[in-house]
Amino acid sequence: MSRRRKHVSGSGINQTDIFGDTTAACAVLAKREPIFAHALEAIGEPYIRRRPGGFEALFRIIVEQQVSVPSAQAIWQRCLAGVDPLTPAAAIAAGEEGLRCCGLSGPKIRYVLALAADMQSGAFDPGGISTMTDDEASAALQSLKGIGPWTAAIYLLFCEGRIDVWPAGDVALLAAWRDARAGAGKARGPQPAMAGFDARAARWAPYRGLAAHILWTYYAHIRGRRPI
Repeated sequence: MSRRRKHVSGSGINQTDIFGDTTAACAVLAKREPIFAHALEAIGEPYIRRRPGGFEALFRIIVEQQVSVPSAQAIWQRCLAGVDPLTPAAAIAAGEEGLRCCGLSGPKIRYVLALAADMQSGAFDPGGISTMTDDEASAALQSLKGIGPWTAAIYLLFCEGRIDVWPAGDVALLAAWRDARAGAGKARGPQPAMAGFDARAARWAPYRGLAAHILWTYYAHIRGRRPI
């Protein structure tokens, strides 16, 4: 489902602010999938990640691409110290060497510098994302160097509060689903592979983004750590 209203999904009684009260939407998912009911019983309610949008947010998500949570946190802390303030101009001033000292790989350095150049020149304005449909916003983000479907989805979930965006290929979500599936007594047959899991997410519309937040919170829970 696509929409043009920021932070709101659907129409009429199904409108949901993911940064507000998600109780009703969680109840829908729990009724639809016993696995969500099990996860919600364990966590109480989902932790909804919320971040301001713009350059800093995209920079951080690039840092988080294909690395563990602890590694991403460590690199991000070095970025906060090494690129101050966290603006396109400061990133360009830090240059390749400065970003390498923060722990970024060669490709991620190129992505961050390309993003900084696009934003400093006005070629990309993240402020326009909020007026776009989910598909339009994802396409606009993916037009940037180094921004693929997962990175675009994370931005739309954490910064825009989109409730029906699914971050396909997220290994933490698959791990949480497999564990919750076992806990709910539904683990008959082989464990689901990523492609099948991502395909199953279509059943959870128009709350696929909320489903992701539930599973991320459950993932932190089963590992005994606080969601961040």
